[in-house]
Order: sequence, then C-alpha cells, then structure tokens
Amino acid sequence: MTGLSDAVALDDPVGESLRGHHAHLARRLGGAAAFVPGVATFSAVPAEPDAEAWADLAKLLGPGEFADTFSCPATPPSDWEPVFVMEGRQLIWAGDGDPDLSRATSGSGVVELGVESVPEMLDLVERTRPGPFWPRTHELGTYLGIRHGGALVAMVGERLKPPGWTEISAVCTAPEARGQGHAVRLIRALIARVVARGDRPFLHVAEANTGALALYERLGFETRKHVTFRGFRTP
Repeated sequence: MTGLSDAVALDDPVGESLRGHHAHLARRLGGAAAFVPGVATFSAVPAEPDAEAWADLAKLLGPGEFADTFSCPATPPSDWEPVFVMEGRQLIWAGDGDPDLSRATSGSGVVELGVESVPEMLDLVERTRPGPFWPRTHELGTYLGIRHGGALVAMVGERLKPPGWTEISAVCTAPEARGQGHAVRLIRALIARVVARGDRPFLHVAEANTGALALYERLGFETRKHVTFRGFRTP
C-alpha cells in the first residue's frame, strides 16, 4: 500500500489525476488541463501558474465557462469572476491492515453500479446534493450502491486518482433510507476494494459538514490538511 511519503501527490490531486490515471478523460492546452465535459468541471494549472497558464485555461474552457479549481491555492487574474469559496479538509485513510473485501460486502446488499444505473444515480444526487456529479462522472471509477425494493437508496464512488491514491466521493443516502448504516457499509466496501488493488483511500469534506467529518473519522480517516475550494468563471 502507498505510504505517507507518497502523499505529496495529494497536494495537486486534480492535476496528478489528469496527468495519470484519468489522462484519457483530459483535455489540455499549454500548461492547463481539465476534465472533458460531462465527467467533471475540475481544472488544473501548474503549481505556480503565470499569466500564460491562466490564459491557456481560459481558452481551453471558453469564455464565460465555469472553472472549478478545486483545492488549488493559486487564484486567477482579477478579470475572472469568483463563483464560490468553501473551506474544507483533505483526509487520508489511516486504518491498520488490509480490510477483508468479502467480509465488507457479505450480506450488506452492496452492488456495483454500471452505466445502466446512471439515471438513478443522477436522481439520487439531485435529491441529496453530495457534491458535483454529472452524466459521465461514473467513468472516473467504481461506484457502489444499495437498493431497497429495487430503488437505489444509497451510493458511493471513486473520483480523483493521483498515483497510489483513490478518492472516495459521492457519498449519499436518500432521506427515507437514512439511519440504517448504508453509508458505513458502502464506504467500508469501497475502502476494501481500493486497498485490495494497492491504493490508499482519501477524501475531501466541507468544513461545515460536521456530521460527515465525524463519520469519516470513525471509519479511520485522519485530517491531512485544511484546504480551500474555489470556483471561477472565465473572462
């Protein structure tokens, strides 16, 4: 499993993911990169971007388009319109040993979600608002769900994948199915899958989402650093 010495890749999770595992889902221009439309709105520029890098990103996305710069500490030129600023944390899984994949999924009702489940996934996201999720977001990695009476009531999936790491994201449960431990079962099952292939789980959470933060800490996640999420509109 990846060690903490390799955690430097998490300082630029979007850029590292676009350069590596998700290169096939990237579009590029000069020093800028972004996911293709429909997958994610995340964008990346070099660690110390100059005016040319920001110009590349603006041209890549087009005028008046949304640029989610995620946790990038650099800010674009003043003619970029701020859309949002949100304080958050980056957490890494510090659990001991290798979780038992068969035990994590046995009798839990956890199922893998494929492309045929996308309409249901989008509906669940619309009702629960776990964060950005688009028609092709499922292409970023494995998505797991729990069904009740045939209906999808809970979900979790993989998002950014810097070298040696896999981000857990889209954790959501329908209002009528909360309080039954679905999120815990799903996260544990996904942790087991990630660890089984030699990666280490990490995730991001909004600072204000104290309930989710407490849940992740109970599941073995520890804060690596505080981050600020930002989004802008191109000039």
